[in-house]
Amino acid sequence: MTAGDPAPAETVPCPSCGWPVRPGDNFCEACQTELAPAVVSGQLPRTAVCPSCQSAEITPDGYCASCGRRVPSSRDHTEIDLGLVAGVTDRGLRHHRNEDAMALATAELPGGPVAMAVVCDGVSTTRRPDEASLAAAQAAVRVLLAAARTGGDLAEASRNGVAAARDAVIALEDRPADGPLDPPSATFVSAVMTSEAVTLCWLGDSRGYWLGAGSAAQRLTRDDSVAGEMVAAGLLSEDEALALPQAHVVTGWVGADLGGAAPHVARFEPPGPGVLLLCSDGLWNYQPEAARLAEMALPGALTDPLAAAGTLVSFALASGGMDNITVVLAPYPPQPRSPGSHDEPEEQPADEPS
Repeated sequence: MTAGDPAPAETVPCPSCGWPVRPGDNFCEACQTELAPAVVSGQLPRTAVCPSCQSAEITPDGYCASCGRRVPSSRDHTEIDLGLVAGVTDRGLRHHRNEDAMALATAELPGGPVAMAVVCDGVSTTRRPDEASLAAAQAAVRVLLAAARTGGDLAEASRNGVAAARDAVIALEDRPADGPLDPPSATFVSAVMTSEAVTLCWLGDSRGYWLGAGSAAQRLTRDDSVAGEMVAAGLLSEDEALALPQAHVVTGWVGADLGGAAPHVARFEPPGPGVLLLCSDGLWNYQPEAARLAEMALPGALTDPLAAAGTLVSFALASGGMDNITVVLAPYPPQPRSPGSHDEPEEQPADEPS
């Protein structure tokens, strides 16, 4: 559609210029305003536009007057629901600030909807870890969103996203140092979900899980940490490794002092309906087992990922809340869903006998 063409059916006005656009459009063709931007936790003290429905009608107590969702109000606790993907990040009970960050985005393409997410956890022993995680997540999601919209190679885009995240974190070093801590750094995990597969990328100990029914639940990432390396080398079991005093010391991250670290990239083809989980160690420290996480999240996460993410965050808080907590959930296969809706998933055909 171009300016001057008649408006097709089922359009809504562009929030910038008023030109009619389709709900699934990524840009307004009249004024080039981005209609489905990425949403990043903690970008603003309070966003002026609801990230769920793009309404600017925000009540004084922080709720969207149009869709009823709570609008992100601070870095301490943020909830984002984009329909295809939703997430919750929380400061926890013991930290004085939230050093986690998440960035979510969606794209409506001819081949179907795409959901993408980035979760970063600032390394607390470095300078400005809260800024590092936010800068990394924001830089990476922009790269992923651009690649998804243009049909780019998602594995390559994931690596490029890490490079962009690293550059953004390194840029923080332009500011004066504030103490004897190491340069800013953050762990990183990203995912792009299409109707065919999930492309994962990570550095550090933020994790990706597949939450399917029963034995289908599994962990999709391997930690870059002292414990992770001990397990990978076959020296200790995971339980034994995690009991070590230095178990959670990370050996991979985005930042200036590990500039040459190669990110891990993996493609996962889901065996059937389920939910992708990205999380920081504030969740998996209390429950690292995929099957148990699936029990807590399913079946609710299939139709209301925001509520299920909140359930997992509440579990971590009730278990002690010793760290910042971030949980992102994306139901598979990705299907159009209004933010905050609770639609039943479409019935899947039974597997053909072999």
